[in-house]
Amino acid sequence: MRDTKKIVMLASLTAIVIVLQLLGAFIRFGPFSVSLVLMPIVIGSALLGVLAGGWLGLIFGIVVLATGDANAFIAIDPFGAILIVLGKGVLAGLSAGIVYKLLSKLNKTIGTIAAAIICPVVNTGIFVLGMYVFFFATLTEWSVAADVVSATAFLFLTMIGLNFFIELGLNTILSPVIVRLIHFGESKNYYSLSNE
Repeated sequence: MRDTKKIVMLASLTAIVIVLQLLGAFIRFGPFSVSLVLMPIVIGSALLGVLAGGWLGLIFGIVVLATGDANAFIAIDPFGAILIVLGKGVLAGLSAGIVYKLLSKLNKTIGTIAAAIICPVVNTGIFVLGMYVFFFATLTEWSVAADVVSATAFLFLTMIGLNFFIELGLNTILSPVIVRLIHFGESKNYYSLSNE
């Protein structure tokens, strides 16, 4: 029965990732949408493990590609764009799961907060790295067209900007609260994911 509950929770979180990414496409600060899906990725990583986090990150990347959020980059370098979009999602989920697994042995709340911080940091970090590796010439052209002093300034001020801080803040505040509520429900035997 425990495995059935985990499968149901993973399916539910997968659906939430899809819906939040579709809704998040309408919430923009700058040229890119805010990634609301990082919260269910952290929650899945904390409750279901490292591989669940990676799976949810992969779903996030697939939805980004399917909705056309990466079309500007796919037109320039399809391989680089797909690698960045899928890689940042999967690695964000895996890293959140690994950090939670390591730190939750000391304290589940600290583990969740750390996972909630590392998830957007890795997501954005892989994006930045990918932009430098695959799209630096494009960033330079865009920065000149926007009259921004450099490609790096364009990347951080225009493309990432406020989005990162919103993602980090929402994730850090809401993910630990949700995970704590679920653990509270388990402790009161309302339901259980860990044993039966």
